[in-house]
Amino acid sequence: MKKKLGIIGGMGPLATVYFMELIISNTAAKSDSDHIEMIVYNIPSIPDRTEFILGRSNLDPLPIIADTAMRLERAGVDLIAIPCVTAHCFYDRLCQYVAVPVVNMVELTADELVRDGMKKAGVMATSGTLSTQLFQKALEERGILCITPDQPNQDRVMSIIYNDIKAGKPADMNEFERVSRHLFSAGCDKIILGCTELPLIKKHTNLDSRQYADVLEITAKAMQN
Repeated sequence: MKKKLGIIGGMGPLATVYFMELIISNTAAKSDSDHIEMIVYNIPSIPDRTEFILGRSNLDPLPIIADTAMRLERAGVDLIAIPCVTAHCFYDRLCQYVAVPVVNMVELTADELVRDGMKKAGVMATSGTLSTQLFQKALEERGILCITPDQPNQDRVMSIIYNDIKAGKPADMNEFERVSRHLFSAGCDKIILGCTELPLIKKHTNLDSRQYADVLEITAKAMQN
């Protein structure tokens, strides 16, 4: 029997919908019944992860995320995915609340870069994700050097995520390309789109998969196993 996947969504909503779309499009299905069953809780009211991590908010996202995970477990899911990389800062604590496996997007992405033979990877992610060293640790444990943007370019990344995509606007591609040039000039083999808003750029443009690692696509493909 096919697995039943639980998704804790809403962080943000567009990323959640695109994640589901990627799962469906990457499933070898001849009929509706061949697709993976998904139970999705789309909860955009979950407090902002970066604001809490950086100490700019006292609203802890974990209680709502953990409660949702337990609801999904009671609903009979076989595993849980969270299409928000910054929420993975709470990954170890979240796993204490449920017995079903929780997919780790960061680890899956790092493993993919190993298979691709990458030696140096750039990361575009929220400041919350970068501050907790999620990608830095996962990559360096696998022998891959991790390069993050300097402050002006990180400000550009945050503006693309929050002022553009989360605000329902097209990403400023001039700014995106400036950050890309900055990371590639540092010698990166590939850039990780390490916030689940950023793969939406890849969806709507011609970003080269040989240059950009899409965390949503990597995770969606892993759901087929």
